[in-house]
Amino acid sequence: MKHHILIIALISSFFSFSQSYVADMLIRKSELQATTYSKDSTANALVIYDYGNSFVNKKTFWLNSQFKQKIKILKPEGIDRGEFEIILYKGKSTEEKIEDIKGTTYNLENGKIVKTHLTEKAVFREENEKFTRVKFVLPNVKVGSIITVSYEKQSRFMAKYQPWYFQGQDPVLYSEYNTSIPGNYIYHIKLVGSIPFTDHKTSLEKHCLETGRGASADCGVSKYVMENIPAYKPEDYTTTSLNYTSRIEYELSVFNGFDGRIDKITKTWKDADKELKVDPDFGKQLSKNSLVKDVLPMSITSITDQLKKAKAIYQFVLDNYIWNRKTERYDVSVKNLIKEKVGSVFEINMLLENLLTSQGIETFPVLMSTRGNGFATKIYPVLTDFNYLILKTTIDQKNYFIDATNKYHTFGELPFRALNQYGRLIDFEIGSYWEDIEVKPYSSQTHRVEINSSLDNEFTGRVQSRYTGYHSHQPKQDYDENPTSYLNDKINDLTEITIEDHEVIDFKTSKSNFSETYNITIEPEFIGDKIYLNPFIIKFFEENPFKLQERSYPIDFGYKDIYSYNMQIKIDEGFKILEIPEKINYSLPNSAGSVIFNLEQKDNTIIVYFKVKFNLPIYAPDYYPYLKLFMDKVVELQNNSVIVLEKQ
Repeated sequence: MKHHILIIALISSFFSFSQSYVADMLIRKSELQATTYSKDSTANALVIYDYGNSFVNKKTFWLNSQFKQKIKILKPEGIDRGEFEIILYKGKSTEEKIEDIKGTTYNLENGKIVKTHLTEKAVFREENEKFTRVKFVLPNVKVGSIITVSYEKQSRFMAKYQPWYFQGQDPVLYSEYNTSIPGNYIYHIKLVGSIPFTDHKTSLEKHCLETGRGASADCGVSKYVMENIPAYKPEDYTTTSLNYTSRIEYELSVFNGFDGRIDKITKTWKDADKELKVDPDFGKQLSKNSLVKDVLPMSITSITDQLKKAKAIYQFVLDNYIWNRKTERYDVSVKNLIKEKVGSVFEINMLLENLLTSQGIETFPVLMSTRGNGFATKIYPVLTDFNYLILKTTIDQKNYFIDATNKYHTFGELPFRALNQYGRLIDFEIGSYWEDIEVKPYSSQTHRVEINSSLDNEFTGRVQSRYTGYHSHQPKQDYDENPTSYLNDKINDLTEITIEDHEVIDFKTSKSNFSETYNITIEPEFIGDKIYLNPFIIKFFEENPFKLQERSYPIDFGYKDIYSYNMQIKIDEGFKILEIPEKINYSLPNSAGSVIFNLEQKDNTIIVYFKVKFNLPIYAPDYYPYLKLFMDKVVELQNNSVIVLEKQ
């Protein structure tokens, strides 16, 4: 009877995961024979089983973390999954250890399972002052192999309980993490990512830790399971993967010693505000009129309009101080910046804050984490999460977010790196709070084209282009730094036309737009007496940036977009218009975006109107299949629209 129950359980487990793979550490012939993973045909490898168990050792009181993995190699690009690297951190009086490293490669040869074991000689260590890097490569790994690895890590660094990554570069069939945390350690537990648990259980283990004096602690025991986890595959229009990769992280909040002492590790925001206020690198650098006395010229201080004065002060900082590309919140000195004229983002924006407040313009610092640094933790203060500083000022009841590190950004425009949804506004009077960072105006690209046909097989005309908002920053910088190189790059990009008489007609670093005009010559495609002309001599998107089968994280443009293209073609009387493309009007769900393609023929003139609009700066993952189809249509229209003319 027991055998029957076991068989039924195994069959149930077998079919609940895959017809080829079973989520445990055993190796089966069917798994070695399998060549693909049905849920992701693009996968280079599949993590069949991923297991972790972390607990405090009853004898040593060290944190022990046990790891086991079973991985199937599906493609040549997955062979490097047999390479492992483990970091062991060092402290002043202790360092992490690793024990019992085991690894085996399984291959199917002549119908038999062949094992190749990792040897001790194949494990290498690289040492430096901060950590030890342990590296090993499993032997005989090839396409079709299954590899298993296990080891135990031991650490006395309890401030950071062992985190667990459920999601990674490969799909995961089954991931399980078990924890046992003594009650005298109180952690903030943060779950990142949108994938739900398949199973999550908690229980209490009495007297899991005991000291020689009769003191003891109970342990909170947890089991976390996720199944069928898709790989995290990076794609354009997102922030760092750290914002979305599914995982559990721990931050020690309070430690209750067996001797009765209580150490408060993680502070409240009220505590953090007090700390920042007296911080010599932060609070001591803000709102100090003595620091900026006599820095501003009379031409600025005499301005009576507050907004004009604020913009003048902003421009003064841009013109006189250079950002050194550093973002550290340490060794900050506004005094040194004033002297040296070069400084970090904290120094430059703190100088701007001092200058604005000295002129009676209320301004607050906003701590940020940049797009590449990940979201700052919201549930409790982690000051090390912040690597950037911007300012918020309110003038005539209108809010402005400002940053004086780039002369091509105008007053009220933040650099793209700072568009990371929110920051922490620091107000030492009423207390800090979270501030949403949102770009409300649309950024745009607009091209207006007028061309005339000619019987000598050339079309000539003129292009006027205008870029606003975030689309204007790069053209402004490229043109300002090297006008010749800017024009050459444009000529090289637009290979299907000849550009002459290029002229920039609207350019100031202090304005949020850039406009140019140039003459063009087009040589359309001739087949017999017919001319085939693609009206899109300038394309917004050469290809669809969205290529994944599915995407589990948001599509983050950072700001709202409008792309407009207008063309007027005057047809010579020697040509007859045979064919023009059909009109298209297509929208994303909930009016989140639209594409309009409209052509009209008026006598011997063809008017082309094309507009792509993204009404959201950030789209939820549910929009991905719609955005993918949307962009297919946009690219198809630009690449394959054809106007057919016939020479009479």
